[in-house]
Amino acid sequence: MNQFDHYFAVIMAGGGGTRLWPLSRKKTPKQMVKIFGDETLFQISVNRLEGLLPPERIFVVTVEEQAELLATQTPKIPKENFLIEPFPKGTASVVGYAATYIKQIDSEAILCVLTADHFIKNISEFHNFLRSGYLAAKEKNLVTLGIQPTFAATGYGYIHKGEPVKPFDEKWAFKVIKFIEKPDPENASLMFSSGGYDWNSGMFIWHVDTILNEFKRQMPDLFKILEEIRLMFSDEDFHEKLIHTWGKINPQTIDYGIMENAENVIVLPVSNLGWFDVGSWESLFDVMKTDQNGNVDMAAHHINFDTTNTLVYSRADDRMIVTLGLENLVIVESGNVILVCDRTKAQEIKNIVKFLTDNGLRDYL
Repeated sequence: MNQFDHYFAVIMAGGGGTRLWPLSRKKTPKQMVKIFGDETLFQISVNRLEGLLPPERIFVVTVEEQAELLATQTPKIPKENFLIEPFPKGTASVVGYAATYIKQIDSEAILCVLTADHFIKNISEFHNFLRSGYLAAKEKNLVTLGIQPTFAATGYGYIHKGEPVKPFDEKWAFKVIKFIEKPDPENASLMFSSGGYDWNSGMFIWHVDTILNEFKRQMPDLFKILEEIRLMFSDEDFHEKLIHTWGKINPQTIDYGIMENAENVIVLPVSNLGWFDVGSWESLFDVMKTDQNGNVDMAAHHINFDTTNTLVYSRADDRMIVTLGLENLVIVESGNVILVCDRTKAQEIKNIVKFLTDNGLRDYL
C-alpha cells in the first residue's frame, strides 16, 4: 500500500470571479475560461495533480449550474465526485460538506483543499509540499500553505509565523501565531520587511477527523447540519432534502469560522512555486510575460504605439485593438462589453458587477 493511499483533493470551484469581469460571467466564471492557452483554470488545477493523486480521489465542490460544464472539461473525474452546493454559503460549509462526504468513503482520509483559480509554475515542488503537508496532517495538525512574499501585497491575507515545529519530509513547518486580513500599504510594507509573515494561499491540508472536530468545537450549529446531511446521503431524494437543509446554514468562511481560533495550526512556508492567485486583471501582470514596455498583450489583433504597462485582452478575430499613448490601463473586450480601467482600480471591478446586478442589467453579467 502506498503511504498516500488515503490522500484526497477537494477543489473549490463555485466562485464567480467578479474581478475578472467581463471575461468572467455568471454562466462562465473565471475557472471555466481559457486565460492561459488552451486550458481553463479549472483544467489546469486538476491536471497539476496528475502523478500525485488518481482522478477518483479528486473531488470538486461547485454549484449546480457549473457542474455539468466542469465535468465535461475533466471527463476523467467520476461524475459522482462533483459535490453540489445548492447555493453559496461560504467556504466553511463547502469544506465541511466535502469532509463529511469523503469520510464515508475513507475514515482515514486526509484532504488537501485547493482552489480552481491559482496558477503554479513549479508543479514538482508543489507536489513535494503536498506530500509534506500530508505527513504533517497525519499528526493531527491543521496545515496551511504560506507563500513567501515577493513584495508588500495588499491584495492577500497574511500568516504570522511563530516558532519552528519540525521538518516534514525536509520541509520545515512553523506554528501559526495568527491570520491577518488584507492589510493597508503601511502594514503590508512592515510585514514584508520583517520576514516573519507569509501570504495566505487559501490551500489547506488536514485529516477529516481533525477538521470535523474543529467544526464540532467552533461551529456547532454547522456541525449539526453536516450530521443531518451525512444521514441523508443514501436517500433517493437526497438532492431535494439537501436544498432544504442547506438553507439553514449561516454563511461563513473557513478562515473566520475555523482557522483563526483552531488548535494545532501550522504553516509550511512555500517558495519557488511560481504561485499566483489569478484574482484580478492586475494579477496577470505577475503571471504573463510582458514586452519591453511592461505591456501584457492577450489580444488576437493588437497594435500598440507608445503604450506602457497596459494589459489588452480580446479573443475576437474580426476586430483590431489599437492603443496610442496609453499608460497603466486594463483594456478588455469580451462578448458585449468593452472595459477600460486604470490598473490601480482593477480590484474595484467587482463594484461594477454589483451595480449591474442592482440595476437589473443581466445581459452584461
